[in-house]
Amino acid sequence: MARLPFTVIVLAPLLAAAIPKIPIELYSPLISQKLLATSQKFSASNTQYPQWTTITPSDGKWQFFPTDTWTSGFFPASLILMYERGQMCSDGSLVSQQDAASSLDEGRLWSGPLTGLETTNNVKHDVGFISFPFWEELKINPANATAANHTLAFAAYLAGRFNPTVGCTKSWDLGTPPEFQVIIDNMINVELFFIAADLLGPSNPNYSRYRFMATSHADRTMNNHIRAEGSTYHVVTYNQDTGAVIKQGTAQGYSDNSTWSRGQAWGMYGFTSMYNRTGNATYLETARRLSTWYISHLPEDNLVPFWDFNAPSTPTPPRDTSSATIAASAMLFLSQMETRAGNQTGSDLWRDHAISLLYDTVAMGFKSQNAGWESILSNGTANNPRFNNNTGLTY
Repeated sequence: MARLPFTVIVLAPLLAAAIPKIPIELYSPLISQKLLATSQKFSASNTQYPQWTTITPSDGKWQFFPTDTWTSGFFPASLILMYERGQMCSDGSLVSQQDAASSLDEGRLWSGPLTGLETTNNVKHDVGFISFPFWEELKINPANATAANHTLAFAAYLAGRFNPTVGCTKSWDLGTPPEFQVIIDNMINVELFFIAADLLGPSNPNYSRYRFMATSHADRTMNNHIRAEGSTYHVVTYNQDTGAVIKQGTAQGYSDNSTWSRGQAWGMYGFTSMYNRTGNATYLETARRLSTWYISHLPEDNLVPFWDFNAPSTPTPPRDTSSATIAASAMLFLSQMETRAGNQTGSDLWRDHAISLLYDTVAMGFKSQNAGWESILSNGTANNPRFNNNTGLTY
C-alpha cells in the first residue's frame, strides 16, 4: 500500500531468525491495523476500492475507485494474506488471532463484488490481478468450490483474449487493427492459467490448452520484451494477423528505449513464477538476467529505484517503492527457486539483495502511526507521465 507484496508479507516471519538486517517494521502490528482500518470503509451500496493516496496534498489518504478497475483485487487479497500471516505466527506476535480472523472476513466481504467482472469488464487482461483474492482463498482451502469456480471463470475470460497467431494474451484494446498490444505486466496475469489448469486436472482438455497459453505468452515475451542486456520494454505491439512485431516501446516509462522500473519488476516476478510452474531452466535464467540488470542499475544513495531507470537526473526523479517491493518479492521467490535448483549460493545472493532493497524501502517510505498516512508506504509512483507520484499504492 504501496503495500509489502505477497511474498514479503508471508515470508517475513520465516526469515527473521536468519537475516539480522531485516527491517523491524516488517513485523509491525501497524500493517494489519492499517488494512483493517481501511476495510471499515466498505459500502455494499457503492463499493469502491483503494488504489492510491492523495497526490495534492500528499497526505496519505486513500482515493477510492469503482470495482471495475484493474487494481481492485489487491486490497482484498492483502486482507486474506493477513489471515495467512496470522496462521504462520499463531502466537499473535505479528497479527492477533482476532485481527487475523477479522482480516479473512473482511477480505471475503471485499472480494464479493469482484465476481461481477467475470464475463464483462473494463480491466481486460488484468482479470489475473482481479482474481488474486480467490487464489489466496484456494491456498487456505484447496477444496473451496466457490473460489475455484470464480478462478475458472476469470481464466476463461483471459483465454478469450489469447491470439494463437501472436501467441499472447492481449493487454489493452487500443490502437487500430491489426495492432495487438502486450505489456510486460501480463507476466503476472498468466499465472491464472496455471491455477485454472491445476483445478481442472490433466484429463480436462483445457488443462493443456491453458498451460500452452501461459508458456506461449512467456516465450513471446522473453523474445520480444527483453533486450539483449536484460532490460525490458513496457509495451510490444504485434500484428494480430501475422504475429510480427510492429513496435517496441512504452506507455508509462520515460521513453520507448528506457526501462520503466515497475515493468522490470513485473518481469522478474513473472519469469520466476514461470520456472516455479514449469521447471523450465530457460525461465530461471531469464529471471536471473532481469534481476541482475535491476540490481546493477539501482541508485547508490538509496536502493529504491527511480520510476524509470533512464529518467533524467535533473530535476531529481521520483522513486517507486512499488517497484522496489515487487522486485524484493521476486528475488525472495527467486531465492526459493535457486534452492530448488540446487544453487544455494544463488539462493543466498538473491535473498540478501531482496533484504537490502527492503531495508532501504522501509527507511524511505514506511509511514508510522503518527505520520497520519493510511497506506503502509509512501513514495510510490503510479503513473509519472500523469504526474501521479509520491503516493501510497495498493500494489
